Amino acid sequence: MRRALNLECVIVDVDDTLCLTEAASFELENEVLAELGRPPMSRAVHLATWGESLLDAMPQRSPGVDLGLFAELFPVSHQGYLAEGRLDVIPPENLAALDRLVEQGCTVLLLTSRAEAEVRHLLAPDHALAARVAGAYHQGNTRYRKPDPRVFDELLAETGFRPGQCVYVGDSPGDAVAAAGAGLLFIACLQSGVRRLEEFDPGLVAAAVDTFPEILPAIGALRHRGPE
Repeated sequence: MRRALNLECVIVDVDDTLCLTEAASFELENEVLAELGRPPMSRAVHLATWGESLLDAMPQRSPGVDLGLFAELFPVSHQGYLAEGRLDVIPPENLAALDRLVEQGCTVLLLTSRAEAEVRHLLAPDHALAARVAGAYHQGNTRYRKPDPRVFDELLAETGFRPGQCVYVGDSPGDAVAAAGAGLLFIACLQSGVRRLEEFDPGLVAAAVDTFPEILPAIGALRHRGPE
């Protein structure tokens, strides 16, 4: 039986949870495909595969694509989008919500399906997240990928938190499956509009919020809910 009274660790997904990135990523990936002389993918196929790691999803997004060449060209375009402020812009209200969590004594961690190179800039010492996030887990330091619940193995082992002390905030049904399978509570963040609550298994969702800052009262309610 899970207890929600002692939640101490808030684990946050990056894409379309902490920052809204699906639309910008769709444009970015199609620009790289154009460089390769490939036709653009449809928005529907991008949405259908959103949440998967990039190189796992690309064969579905662009069947027959040269993954090696795509992986070679992508970082250059990715850096350009970052420099232009077109990607990974974290709204001030989301940063303020992280501040509040830290003030409440929570440990805030990131867990994403991104490759290490795609998340490295978020972990830089001069990034706005530096004082707010205690660590990040990605393809570079986890053996498994969502929705496999074992994606949390390294995080739990390294931090010493028990599953019942953690809540995962994400935007996809796969996020919910991974969290519940590992024994964590899950909060669905629906701000991006990419997913609807009806797409989630209701038995896996402890709370749902329309905007990221709403996780604050949601977590407060879970802490006081007691045993399930």
